[in-house]
Amino acid sequence: CLQVSPDRSQFFRYDSITLSCEDQLNSTGWKVKRKTPEGGVRPCSSGWGTSSSGSTCIIGNTYPSDSGVYWCESRAGERSNVVNITITDHTVLLKCPALPVMQGAAATLHCEAEMYSSNHTFDFHKDGRFLGSSPTGEMMLHSVSRSDEGLYTCSIPRVGESVGSWLNVDGSLPSSSSAPPAASWSVSVPRLMRHLLVGAPYLLSTILLGLIYRDRARAARTAMERRGSSEVIMEVVV
Repeated sequence: CLQVSPDRSQFFRYDSITLSCEDQLNSTGWKVKRKTPEGGVRPCSSGWGTSSSGSTCIIGNTYPSDSGVYWCESRAGERSNVVNITITDHTVLLKCPALPVMQGAAATLHCEAEMYSSNHTFDFHKDGRFLGSSPTGEMMLHSVSRSDEGLYTCSIPRVGESVGSWLNVDGSLPSSSSAPPAASWSVSVPRLMRHLLVGAPYLLSTILLGLIYRDRARAARTAMERRGSSEVIMEVVV
């Protein structure tokens, strides 16, 4: 599982992000990877980020070019959940959980201006629909349900509006039209080949036994039919 610290999907320029691969069984052998703007795939420390350990990557002094899709990948080619991270130059930022929120749990959305002012009023929207205003910049979702899943934005009058962040509930995937790319799960090729090699002999032997049984039953039935025909002919001759 890819963990993001701090747990949000939007960051201002020059913020710092820590990405780590966490597996309850074994986190060794997992590396943080990202999709580059050119469409390629690069692991941490290969032109972006610094790796403090094999499964942890730190991006300091982020830039908009660091925006993109991140995930963890094992040596065998297995992939974790995907996180879409946005580095914004907007003057307003929405702090929304980057990881899925469990149904029934609480979630806090925080609207923040690059230049703080105590006179700000913060407006929150979901899927383009106005939800309400807050003088503190926070909106609490007390008991999250699937109906809370969607694209959230916040704005500050006379300051600006944030880019959208998708709130994912209980691991359900957003629609392809308005959500970040879905998580890509894959099965390692060596593991798949191992299963095929183990199962193939059993499958072939079962098919061969079935064919042999069918041929023997057909031969026996033909012999019985011939024997019956011979007995009928003998009776007619007598």
